[in-house]
Amino acid sequence: MAEEAATSPAAEPLITGIAHINLSIPPGTLTHAKSFYGETLGLTPRAVSAAQTETLAWFDAGAGQQVHVSTAKHAKDTTSATSSRHPCFAVASREALLALQNRIVAHHRRGGPDAPMAADPVGTSSGSKGAEYPTRFFARDFAGNRLEFSL
Repeated sequence: MAEEAATSPAAEPLITGIAHINLSIPPGTLTHAKSFYGETLGLTPRAVSAAQTETLAWFDAGAGQQVHVSTAKHAKDTTSATSSRHPCFAVASREALLALQNRIVAHHRRGGPDAPMAADPVGTSSGSKGAEYPTRFFARDFAGNRLEFSL
């Protein structure tokens, strides 16, 4: 009976969306995260619990979804600057995607402690090419987290 329940299709989907993603950053860089994710990406900051204000930042990403950015708790929380792991952020239109790419590239060129480590040049994508891939581009935040932006 238990085996049957495990293999029977569910009446409703078990997973209905993503509540949040969590990205790790080095200790002491939370202000950089607040600047990059809040100002450059334009995500809306949310309040975090008082006990976590020095180690965590939350941002609304639309449709009840959030991006959590937290300082690394141990050595295994580090991000490799060559890792292909990444979240993909949906953008509303081609115009909005191009505007965001321009903002990220400008911040990358401007530099600073909160600047993205890398950003695809405007109008290009370092991802795989093909008809099955929507218009998109990639960047790496100041801590090396790979980020994809897509229609």
